[in-house]
Amino acid sequence: MKKANGLLQHINEGIHDMCYIWAEEIKTTWKDEGVLIFFILVPLLYPLAYSWIYTNEVAREVPVAVVDMSHSSLSRQFIREFDASPDTKVTYHCNSLDEAKDLIGRQAASGVLYFPENFQTNINRMEQSHVGIYCDMSFMLYYKAIYQTATAVAGNINSEIQIERAGNWTDRENEITIKPLDFDEVPIFNTTGGYGNFLIPAVLILILQQTLLLGIGLSAGTAREKNRFKQLVPVSKHYNGIFRIVLGKSLCYLMIYAVMAAYITLIVPRLFNFTSLLHPGDLLCFMLPYLLSCIFFAMIVSCAVRYRENVILLVVFTSLPFLFISGVSWPQSAIPDFWQWISNVIPSTFGIRGFIRMNGMEARLGDVLPEYRALWIQTFVYFLITCLLYRRQIIKSRRKDIEQLRAELKEEQTEMSETPSAKN
Repeated sequence: MKKANGLLQHINEGIHDMCYIWAEEIKTTWKDEGVLIFFILVPLLYPLAYSWIYTNEVAREVPVAVVDMSHSSLSRQFIREFDASPDTKVTYHCNSLDEAKDLIGRQAASGVLYFPENFQTNINRMEQSHVGIYCDMSFMLYYKAIYQTATAVAGNINSEIQIERAGNWTDRENEITIKPLDFDEVPIFNTTGGYGNFLIPAVLILILQQTLLLGIGLSAGTAREKNRFKQLVPVSKHYNGIFRIVLGKSLCYLMIYAVMAAYITLIVPRLFNFTSLLHPGDLLCFMLPYLLSCIFFAMIVSCAVRYRENVILLVVFTSLPFLFISGVSWPQSAIPDFWQWISNVIPSTFGIRGFIRMNGMEARLGDVLPEYRALWIQTFVYFLITCLLYRRQIIKSRRKDIEQLRAELKEEQTEMSETPSAKN
């Protein structure tokens, strides 16, 4: 009975201490304007800015220069159909490739259509003809718009030429002539083919991790600059309850980011009509280990932050690499083994992969079990590492306090021993 009462009392003390630490961390966060900016304003406004930039999804009316050395009816037809596409716009007619190249160099045009002199002559001779397509490869969306439009127009004109020379009598014969093997093109998942639906979900998940790194690191840097470790670990007297300290601080961050995560994953995509096929229950189960792993990961990183500005440089430097190695913008199979190993350490890697499948492919929690398990593993491993680092910080802080106290006592003893001799 006594053991049960002692255990119950120990649990009550642990809960009380954890709540006290949580309250102290809330106060510290609320008083620090920089932390509030990264915890509240940035998660609220940054996703809106990104989503607004990519609202159009695809590039429209891409400027193209035309060099028509053929001056034939077929080349003019090609140019008309090319210009009629919503993706491209013929803005310049040039007399040479050098003139068109100069336009691309000045960024007045993003591509060139070149028709040689024998363009229609070769076709009339039953020979193959060519259209030159030159694209500015510095912007992949422009290249995609120009190339796909030119390919579609070429395919349409090819069909007309085939029908004209086939000598068929019925429309059905014409259909078989131009498409002996028919197919239906059905885009799946990213049905709009837009860049926003492709990129924004990954960016939203990365924002949660990076703002946590910024806020927690900024708070730790501020505490060290002011030599106030009690702000970093508010209740240093609870040394024997290191779990209470870590859990209390992480509970503060989790409560704030539970709201931010719901806003970013559920509200922002709907505001801009991005694809969102999430199931709320599955999302809740998936985001819990992701947020916890990000919090403990940020607390580990914060232990190495000595100055307030350092964490900002760190996050700015790592944001793009974290996005690339997640396997979104570049195939995961093409990433070198070293960087794949590094990506397995970052919570956003598994968070992005799992969220994209749940958001765009309507995957359920059972379909993303590898990512879900990896996030829980990271949560427990990072929690233990955080406890060890905080324990080390507390021991180090206590040693400094003891050394400082001994130095003060020694100084007082020296003063007391010198006082009688001074009187004599």
